[in-house]
Amino acid sequence: MFRILHIIPRLRKGGAERLCLDICNELQKRENTQVQLITFSEENAYPFLTESLDWKIVPACVKLSVFHKNQYFVESLQRAIEDFAPAVIHTHLFEAEVVSRSVFYPQAKWFSHCHDNMKQFKSFKIKTVLNKELFTNYFERKHLLQRYKANGGNTFIAISKDTEAYFKQNVDDLETVLLPNAIDYRRFYRKTNKTNSDCLRLVHVGSFTANKNQKFLVEVASILQSRNILFELHFLGAGECYKEVENLVIEKQLQHQVVMHGNIANVEEYLWQSDLYVHSSFSEALGLTLIEAMAAGLPIVTLDGKGNRDLVEEGKNGYMVYEQNPELFADKILEIWNDKQKYQEMSLYAQEFAKRYDIVPYVDRLFEIYSEK
Repeated sequence: MFRILHIIPRLRKGGAERLCLDICNELQKRENTQVQLITFSEENAYPFLTESLDWKIVPACVKLSVFHKNQYFVESLQRAIEDFAPAVIHTHLFEAEVVSRSVFYPQAKWFSHCHDNMKQFKSFKIKTVLNKELFTNYFERKHLLQRYKANGGNTFIAISKDTEAYFKQNVDDLETVLLPNAIDYRRFYRKTNKTNSDCLRLVHVGSFTANKNQKFLVEVASILQSRNILFELHFLGAGECYKEVENLVIEKQLQHQVVMHGNIANVEEYLWQSDLYVHSSFSEALGLTLIEAMAAGLPIVTLDGKGNRDLVEEGKNGYMVYEQNPELFADKILEIWNDKQKYQEMSLYAQEFAKRYDIVPYVDRLFEIYSEK
């Protein structure tokens, strides 16, 4: 029996959490494979994805200190790993990196899933010692590199060419492999033959953080309103910047056009009811929500987040805007919307493109990586 352990801190709303669960659910369909999921918290925003999983909640944490003794609370995690005896340990998000590598289990192959360009892994530069955050990051980096070595090595799984380049540049003594993230294509796909009603329906999915930059999309909405376009913009998600964006919607008098739904479980149903997907992040390691939207038949218009460059074939499944220019962004939306034939072609191509990122061939390749390393 081939035992695979996935570790993620908690199952809150997010792309990393959703992908981790999709991987676990697909892995356990494979013959002679036993999969276990460990989280450090009972938080679970995806109960429909965990009901058939071997999921264990193992409270564990590590408190690293630059000037004092590190504190480790990992005894329960050590026992859980030894009891399961995995051949592979696959971790997600930086907290899981620090906590999991504080146990000692060199019998397994260790893999780190790089859902973003983890800032803690930046190489040392002179300015590092002059900046508290950079110095703390470097301390954590040094600690982790020592723990990787103690556990027999580590392989980073990069989700985009940009992320791959980042880890190869900053952690060149450990292996990095490129494996773009995937979705459950069957969940988001629906045969589409949109006729483009008079009302343009835009949708955005993502946590309300400074990086996600939803205020930019409100500015785009204001421009569409000034051009007398009949439209709706639907925001799905929640977070620390939610109220700030909501206040801007009120300030721009867009309450009838911009709808803020909060966190939504059935995201696919909102995608099926929309015409275009819009994305505004300053940086993006890849962009699972873009792939999900394309699977639902939506062309995309997005700002350049670097990692999402891998997903845009200009004029075929959408457009990328390389500057923070809401006028230009609105132009690209209307270029797709106003050409009915082009819209249909882009919608169909977006679905074909998204099929490349289906979870089934993804796990096939993941198995190969587990075996090769």
